[in-house]
Amino acid sequence: MTTYRNRYNDIFTFTKDNNGDILWEGNFEYCRFGMPNDYTRVYEIYCSEVQTPMSLEAFKEAVHEYDSDIKEYKLGYRYVSMVDSLTDEIDMVDPSGGPYITRGMSLSGFGFKDYIVKDFKKIDTGFKIITEKCSICNKPGTIHKMSCPTKKATVFIDDEVKAYYDQMDKEVHQNRGNLNM
Repeated sequence: MTTYRNRYNDIFTFTKDNNGDILWEGNFEYCRFGMPNDYTRVYEIYCSEVQTPMSLEAFKEAVHEYDSDIKEYKLGYRYVSMVDSLTDEIDMVDPSGGPYITRGMSLSGFGFKDYIVKDFKKIDTGFKIITEKCSICNKPGTIHKMSCPTKKATVFIDDEVKAYYDQMDKEVHQNRGNLNM
């Protein structure tokens, strides 16, 4: 278990469960949440209104492009205002005073090396942070079963290269001073 003290002296705990996910517990009374964008409805409307529509991936970028010189969105404000949110998903949690945690973020700074946030699930005491796992052996981070074909070994060419990577491993995360392990 790792504890984190935020700038308001609220204590948050991070505990790894048996599935390799992280239980994040603490005071979430004052908290911001982010939800991912849903482009389904607006993209259908866009496609029905133009002769040669761009791909969905290109549309997701273009719809948010803003020209500050002319103070307009590239595709117009109308499309931006129709982007919905997936209200049944959470992709960012930010309790007042921190820590801010978002989907895709590394949890190394909280003591879980190579663990990446995949999703959040609300629980009674806070959040269960679902972590990315190997698609073959279902282990989190860079941990693999010995039999997993994705398991890789690192071979260092010389002591200087090894020393460089050892130093990189020792780099202190910006929140290191707030951690009590």
